Amino acid sequence: MTAAFVAGLLAGYGVAIPVGAIAVLILGLSARTSFRVGAAAALAVATADGLYAAVAALGGAALAGLVGPVADPLRWIAAGVLLVLAGHGAWRALRPRPAEPGRSGGTTGLSTPGRAFAALLALTLLNPMTIVYFAALVLGRRDAGDLSAVTAALFVAGAFLASASWQLLVAGGGTLVGRALAGPRGRTATALASSALIAALAVDMLPPG
Repeated sequence: MTAAFVAGLLAGYGVAIPVGAIAVLILGLSARTSFRVGAAAALAVATADGLYAAVAALGGAALAGLVGPVADPLRWIAAGVLLVLAGHGAWRALRPRPAEPGRSGGTTGLSTPGRAFAALLALTLLNPMTIVYFAALVLGRRDAGDLSAVTAALFVAGAFLASASWQLLVAGGGTLVGRALAGPRGRTATALASSALIAALAVDMLPPG
């Protein structure tokens, strides 16, 4: 059973550590708002990873096969959402609203924990490669044909904890960046850089040809 938990940890870190659009988005949210918002986004990503790990552990090859035919449409949708977020972030950076006493920005967009959690959960669930990734790992286990409920739960718990720990670390890094660049120019620069990176990663996400 310990092996299943360790396998889940390794799987969770494997899918979480590569820096992509989601990590950049979490960094940007933390830098521009607060650690609470970044942490909510981070936990949303970990929740999606845990759900996909559970689906893979329970469904395996059948679910991976179902995802295949709709992988390209999902990539287009995810890329579109990212481009909208990038454009919105750049617009807010270039046309900032008057700052409120003691705090810049408002409660629009993803600047509240609840909205950040909902948006990042939906966005991460749109990634078809996550379910394929976890399904391949589950099927590659020697005991894949006899995966008990306890073993599956430990695998999912390990994947969730690994993803959560890494994404929270990313959110903390964004908070440090935000404190270092707390002035108006710093916030504008980080917002524009984040938007540019997210847009580039969205374009790279599009299906070839």
